[in-house]
Order: sequence, then structure tokens, then C-alpha cells
Amino acid sequence: MECVVQGIIETQHVEALEILLQGLCGVRKQGLRIHELCLKSVPNLGSVESEIRLVCDLEKPEDTWTVRHVGGPMRGSGAEKSSFLVRPVQESKITKNALIFFKNIGYKLDHEHLRVGFAFHFQRDALITVTVSSINKMLKLHAIDDSVPVTPGIHLVEVTAPTSSTNYNEVVASVSSFCEYLAPLLHLSKPGVSTGVVPTAAAAAASLMSDGRGTK
Repeated sequence: MECVVQGIIETQHVEALEILLQGLCGVRKQGLRIHELCLKSVPNLGSVESEIRLVCDLEKPEDTWTVRHVGGPMRGSGAEKSSFLVRPVQESKITKNALIFFKNIGYKLDHEHLRVGFAFHFQRDALITVTVSSINKMLKLHAIDDSVPVTPGIHLVEVTAPTSSTNYNEVVASVSSFCEYLAPLLHLSKPGVSTGVVPTAAAAAASLMSDGRGTK
């Protein structure tokens, strides 16, 4: 399972967020360039629609493909009250012919996009990953070099951490504590819950940029 929260930030403040994350995470950022295809099942595969994602890491020397299945969110009174989404996730490495394979067994391509940005992977009380990326749509099928932002001027920020039934409370506490440091720049919540940009972002970004330039 994974614990996840998302938020948005204006592109003009991304550099300030990077400065803040560099200080908080204590590790170097990694480039992010991900081609993601969303496939959905057709009716003959069952009454319940299934969705899988084929993900290609374009930052690797050779294109590396992964099939990713994300299950439904954890339910219950505790889950409903939490600001975090917890969901089962399964991943497996696959070959570049995976799209043909899944189409042959009854899946169809629903949409695809290109995520471009950076990521931080670091260890606190939990293994946390922060990604900051622009989501781009292809103007032509699979044309990753011919893509445009879905929401110009906006970047998506996602914080995730693997969890299980045995360490759920510890992981949520660790991610929650980390996210508090980002609050002046953006608000993080469950995926699908739009909260917009925060009014303090411009002032916080200006302060971080000033401090960041002063320490270089």
C-alpha cells in the first residue's frame, strides 16, 4: 500500500519549492521525465472496470517500462477523516511490447501524458518520495516530443510513502509532519480534492529565493 497526498503550485514558485525541499530532504534531486499510458478494460474482461498504467522512465539510459495497478482507497471512518489517501499499489517491470500485449487481451488506451520535473527520495521515519512535475498532453499519439502542458503555469506536487497495516500510523505521522513544512507554499490533500493555490505562496517563495541566493 501507499500513503499519498497531492497539491498544486504555480510554476513561478517551483524554484523556491526546490530550495525548500533541498534543505528538508538532505539529498540531491533527481530528474523526472515519465511517459504514462492509462489503459482500461473492455466489458468482456468482467463487469468491474479495471485500470492499469504503463509507465516509462525516460530518464534512464534505456527506456524502462513498469506496469502499475492502483486499487481503490482504504475505507472506514478513520480513512474518511484522514487528509491522506491510502491505497493498494502493485508494480512490475515489463518489456516495451507491453502495450501490444494488453491491447491483445482486451484493454484499450484511454489517455496518455508526459510528466516532466524532479523528485526527491529520502528516509525519515518512512521512505518518502516527493515529485514536482508539469503534466503534459500529447498532440499526437505517443508523440512525447510534441506535448503541451495540460494546465499551463501549474505544477503538480505529490508526496508518497509505502505503508502497511503494521506501520500505517507511523507512516502517516511522518508524512504529515513533513508536509507541515510545505504549508506556506502549498496545501496537500487527498488526490481528487482540489484546494487551489495558497495565498501565502508568493511571500514564502520570495523569502526562500532571497535566502537561497544568499547562501550560494
